[in-house]
Amino acid sequence: MAETPDSVGDEAASAPARRGRVGYVPGVFDMFHIGHLNILRQARLHCDHLVAGVVSDENALAVKGRLPVVPLVERIEILSHCTLVDEVVAEVVSHKLQQWERVRFDVIFKGDDWRSTPKGDQLERDLATVGVEVVYFPYTINTSSTLLRDALEQGQAS
Repeated sequence: MAETPDSVGDEAASAPARRGRVGYVPGVFDMFHIGHLNILRQARLHCDHLVAGVVSDENALAVKGRLPVVPLVERIEILSHCTLVDEVVAEVVSHKLQQWERVRFDVIFKGDDWRSTPKGDQLERDLATVGVEVVYFPYTINTSSTLLRDALEQGQAS
């Protein structure tokens, strides 16, 4: 189910009936690329219902120091057409426990660049309080939105 920023609070009322293990993949998903596809493919194999949480423009700016190239509504639309995903929600809160309150996932999937980092360790501690498992998948090092954006900016400077 695609979600617009205006319908952000409606997940519980409008979510389709879920069965089995609910997985959650948070991300900015800017300039959708093979790294995004890889984590969605891997996550799909480890849950029965996959929810993609698309980080809001404001949260992306706060964390990464710059706005995404592709606006939130368009990133949601792109993911809503990905057959690997059962549900798409906007992530407009700043803490994963707040998002868990809204989505009620059983497992969260992150790139292994988070493993054994202060942020990853805190995520594991926080989500363990509600019984959520954190599963890490290999990070696609050759392609990222940051690398794509840097390449675009270098091309514009030429």
